[in-house]
Amino acid sequence: MNMSHSGVTDWGLKHVLIKKRFTILDVGCGGGRTIQKMAAIATEGMLYGIDYAKGSVAASIGKNAQLIKAGRVEIRQASVSHLPFPDDKFDLVTAVETHYYWPDLVKDMQEILRVLKPGGTLIIIAESYNGGRYGKLQQPVMRLLRSTSLSVDEHRELFSSGGYTDVQIFEERNKGWICGAGRKTL
Repeated sequence: MNMSHSGVTDWGLKHVLIKKRFTILDVGCGGGRTIQKMAAIATEGMLYGIDYAKGSVAASIGKNAQLIKAGRVEIRQASVSHLPFPDDKFDLVTAVETHYYWPDLVKDMQEILRVLKPGGTLIIIAESYNGGRYGKLQQPVMRLLRSTSLSVDEHRELFSSGGYTDVQIFEERNKGWICGAGRKTL
């Protein structure tokens, strides 16, 4: 996960401002590299990661052991549908290569909105989407995995339906990547 998603993660994170004191949540933290990347920018902030899979939680803890020991990172096993955090906690929430598998996209977007601070941002980064450069090749695999594959317009609508404002969708057409960002109203 860490290596295969590195390029799309770097590209996607360029579309969001990360300040040094941000409190950040990475939903579907996988192998933990995205947390490590953001911790290098949010040098005075706090980073949290959640993942549904025990193996991913263990991998992320291993990757971020020094940051955890320093009290700058916390990793938990949890679902996007029931985030174990209070309202209005995070400046930024990231989701890299994970929204395909969320149980209820709109409700899960609303759950993330709940934990965002007013003015906070959610960014979803993915290397597969309906209508993307490799979309037709990826569709059979996505169906087998029972994954959701959204178009550009469907991504935009997902953010809007979830209650986000200032929605922006970015594409890297040559690579078939998509990135969506939306903010919680102030």
